[in-house]
Amino acid sequence: MRQTSDVPLGAAEPWLVAFDTNRLDRMKSRVRDGEHKRFRKDTVPDVLSECDRDGLSWPRRAARLVRRMCEAEGQHPVIESDDRIVVLRTIRTVPPIYDPQTWSQLTKDRTLHELGPISNICANWGMVLSQGLEGRRQAAAKARESVQDDPDSLEFLDCAIETIEAVLALANSYVQEARRQGRNDLADILAHVPAHRPRCFHEALQALRILHAVVWMGGHYHVGLGRFDQYMWPYLKQDLDSGRLTLAAAEELLAEFFISLNKDSDLYPGVQQGDNGQSLMLGGTSRDGADAVNELTWMAIRVAHYTNMIDPKINLRFTPHTDLSLLTLATQLTRKGLGFPQYSNDAVIIPALVKHGYELEDARDYAVAACWEFLIPGKGMEVVNIGAVSMPAAVDAGIRKGLGQGENFEQICQRTAEDIRQQLQQLVDAYRKLFLPPAPYYSVLMDGCLERARDLSHGLKYNNFGVHGAGSANAADALAAVRRFVFEDKSVQPQELLAALEANFEGYEPFRRKLAEDGPKVGNNDAAADALMTKLFEWFADACEAIQDNGRGGRVRPGTGSAMYYVWLARGKEGMREPAVGATAEGRRKGEFLSANLAPSNNAPIRGPISVLQSFAKIPYRRVFNGGPITMELSGSVFSDAEAVGKVAMLVRTFAQLGCQQLQLNTVNLETLLDAKKHPEKHKNLIVRVWGWSGYFCELGPEYQDHVIARHIYAM
Repeated sequence: MRQTSDVPLGAAEPWLVAFDTNRLDRMKSRVRDGEHKRFRKDTVPDVLSECDRDGLSWPRRAARLVRRMCEAEGQHPVIESDDRIVVLRTIRTVPPIYDPQTWSQLTKDRTLHELGPISNICANWGMVLSQGLEGRRQAAAKARESVQDDPDSLEFLDCAIETIEAVLALANSYVQEARRQGRNDLADILAHVPAHRPRCFHEALQALRILHAVVWMGGHYHVGLGRFDQYMWPYLKQDLDSGRLTLAAAEELLAEFFISLNKDSDLYPGVQQGDNGQSLMLGGTSRDGADAVNELTWMAIRVAHYTNMIDPKINLRFTPHTDLSLLTLATQLTRKGLGFPQYSNDAVIIPALVKHGYELEDARDYAVAACWEFLIPGKGMEVVNIGAVSMPAAVDAGIRKGLGQGENFEQICQRTAEDIRQQLQQLVDAYRKLFLPPAPYYSVLMDGCLERARDLSHGLKYNNFGVHGAGSANAADALAAVRRFVFEDKSVQPQELLAALEANFEGYEPFRRKLAEDGPKVGNNDAAADALMTKLFEWFADACEAIQDNGRGGRVRPGTGSAMYYVWLARGKEGMREPAVGATAEGRRKGEFLSANLAPSNNAPIRGPISVLQSFAKIPYRRVFNGGPITMELSGSVFSDAEAVGKVAMLVRTFAQLGCQQLQLNTVNLETLLDAKKHPEKHKNLIVRVWGWSGYFCELGPEYQDHVIARHIYAM
């Protein structure tokens, strides 16, 4: 297998894809300039009127939506002259299937996850490719024979078959357009996939593009791509072994597929533009425990460097023993400034999943959801983000109430633990009323739904909830400051601290600086601060483990991420149960950001990246396993030459050797960010990592731009 012998690590372009890039350079430019948007139409299928007229049930409405969207897209299929992988969304919005009043009545006293439709899970793409949609239709037909006396099961299977036929009709419309243009090579591919198992790598990519796009057309979002290099490798290997494809030709096809994922991303819902969940996992361990890295693992990283776009979001699974040359290749992608790859440590994650009820083979097969939360493709109907526990709010409440009543430090900690438990309980209690709408097409793509004649919305093998533990560094620093200054050296009087917090430190600047600069800080391998951070996560895990059933036959998984809550919990968000936290005892003023995921408190004096890893290595990851990366911003100067790149790769290996769980390295240039905020027209292609996803900096809201600018930037 080729490693990186042809990769000149010190070159301006650290590795070059082997194909002639002229065609795809033009394609990239068109997509970045939004030229494909000229095909978009303002007309939207009136599915609602049809559903109301025919008195359709909710499952049949969901199926009819997929059918009408596929028909509408198939009326004017778009194939540009240099396309080799096709399907372009032309309908701007997904139409409703219920009017607002009826929707309100249907969902009364029920909890909907985010926008309502099932989202943020991952299909078993490998299974669907290997069977083809015709194989899935046969599975539905076989199941139908055994449920003749069950009208609900019959209805589900009929709905699933309707969506399969809709996707096949969409593919056929592209066949007809390709033949009209004289593109018989493309027409032959589309005539075979996604109906049947792909015969080659090109067909596998084309099938995946169609299958994936239709999920979005059905109103779902945050549609992950799973372990791409595992399920696509058999098709590529067959082509390489037979000589049907050269490595260069395969890279060119993969690059076009990656570019195609960016064509529709402006239509996808999310907190901000780019938050679309098109995450792709590479590497790691196979289901039988072997090393899963293959040539496609390397190729995908090279091609992502070439495409230089926000999608797909690359994730890399590895262990402390992974080949350093692969980590170096990944580090070169980090150097590019795209905000990925994100790293996941199999040596920590797999045992944690097994400990909490996942079968070993499934645990080895994990991928990530839209951001970082772990899930099992095809087998999980897990809601990995039901909200966040605000650790700073819990600590702040404990400090203010405890000091106000003359309590000792241990009593303040008890209050904090109880507040964490109550926050968690409120989140879980709300989600006990969770209602997931029917998803007949998505069910086709999952393990066992057709075979059991049971819609995805009723659950799968794994049905856990995930909760973020947000702001842990700020919370631990606040507790550490109180213990140090109020209870140990008694240099701060309780009433003085309470008055300063109430005043948001107005008139208390020297006092605030003492808290902010002289107190123990997470990120410095400081035993005092780190022990309190560990305690916070232990209390969080205790609260989660005390809930034996989440209402869907699953458990509650605690995590170390923050997602968008680092802004919302600091500044408030309409509809949130937990109000914005005020000024806090580590010296943070009201309204100032919390740190994102696992990162030191903003503006805390920190020794360097190794001490940050040492601090966060102390978290009990065997218990806190919903994911959430250590997040570091590296100065672009870190990647000055091949030796410097090698040091960053060693930093990644050190992360794994210390026993950490996930790592997110971002490359930023502060001057560029500041200039982009002033002159966005000059930086339209500037990409940054926002939390678990990457987006174009100039398309972000000002609060997210400001947070990226405010983060710690490390040198090496």
